[in-house]
Amino acid sequence: MQSPLNYIKDYISKGHERSRNIKKNILLSFLIKGGSIVITFLIVPLTLGYLGARDYGIWLTLSSVISWFGFFDIGLGNGLRNRFAEALAKGDKLLARIYVSTTYFGLAGIFGILWILFFGASFFLNWNSIFNIPAGETGNMQTLVVYVFSLFVLRFILKLISIIITADQKPAISNTFDPLSNVISLIIIYVLTLTTKGSLMYLAMAVTFSPVFVLLIATIYFFRNNYKEYRPSLKYFRMNQLKDLTGLGFQFFIIQIAVLVIFSTDNMIITQVLGPEHVTPYNIAFKYFHSVSMAFAIIMNPLWSAYTQAYTINDIPWIRHITTRLVRLWFLIVALVVLMILISGPFYMFWIGDKIEIPLLITILMGVFILISTWNNIYVYFINGAGKIRFQLYTSILAALANIPLSVYFAGSLEMGAAGVILATCICLLPGTLLAPYQYKKILNKTATGIWDK
Repeated sequence: MQSPLNYIKDYISKGHERSRNIKKNILLSFLIKGGSIVITFLIVPLTLGYLGARDYGIWLTLSSVISWFGFFDIGLGNGLRNRFAEALAKGDKLLARIYVSTTYFGLAGIFGILWILFFGASFFLNWNSIFNIPAGETGNMQTLVVYVFSLFVLRFILKLISIIITADQKPAISNTFDPLSNVISLIIIYVLTLTTKGSLMYLAMAVTFSPVFVLLIATIYFFRNNYKEYRPSLKYFRMNQLKDLTGLGFQFFIIQIAVLVIFSTDNMIITQVLGPEHVTPYNIAFKYFHSVSMAFAIIMNPLWSAYTQAYTINDIPWIRHITTRLVRLWFLIVALVVLMILISGPFYMFWIGDKIEIPLLITILMGVFILISTWNNIYVYFINGAGKIRFQLYTSILAALANIPLSVYFAGSLEMGAAGVILATCICLLPGTLLAPYQYKKILNKTATGIWDK
């Protein structure tokens, strides 16, 4: 009888070279992300105990609001991911380096200007009112917000090394960065719980410093070794290539803005409509199911660039084969999500004790949200990799326009609370469950025309 280790080795060694590379990266990513999930589950009760429910809700809202500014890269990150993969597929190393250099310096310029504008505006904004907290209760919010934003800007620029590694179809390597950051954060937060009273500023310093440190070390290392020939240099910055990157990238940018409205405004809506303390149960349910979406993302992550390569060389049979296997996997995810809903009560009690009550409706709707988003991603990742995103652009805008008023109506007017915000998101994502598979089939069958083929 074959040992499990030999079975895994045989499984990885079978199939197309592209498939073998994907399977190897998925396996390594699962091992890495498995540790990351454990660390995340440890951080939540530790942070909750350190700050308390209300301040923890404020921190979640602040970090989500700051992350909104990541979408001001006008799609350069995703543009680089596609163009770099295309250049590697064609063996054009010079063009690949031009894309890397143009993205780094272009992004640094954009976020440099954005930081100056944000810093100036921060003095005129009432941050306590924005986060719905009484004046003076959490210290100087302006200092806290500017600090978090500054570290976020550095993190966003440094994170380009992760995009380059992923575009080179080695996502297992880039997947190590977040777990390493989380380990450092976990250690610092634990020390804080022993040596200080609950402080948003101390927590912000711990959580925002760690990823910047890890990504800085990774950037220096990889551009001195594996990606030395693609190292960014001002000599290779090309304004015309910036237009090429943002041509495709600008459509990604608009889609990202729509995704921002659909996914990332929930914490702010809950804070304003219900209060920051209501963010905590919502976020705990989200983190509970996030392990499922993270596992699925591990599988999907290497496929984006692999789809780009396969579509570029017209390897349609391989694309169909991968999609069929993903659909089968999705039905297993359905069973897993149902099981997680059934055992959620005992698990919450084990995880966070009786500090916070998580309504069952929030858990059920969060599970439905995970199922809808994972199903859509089966097809959206191929569409993104192929660069045929015009239709997705329009549908994302419509969904974004509907999301906020629906969220406020369900949460406030219908008094559904945080569950209403999740329900609104699910409704906005539903059209994609039919439209994304339809476009996928039209592209592969060579019948896509007009908006379906742009």
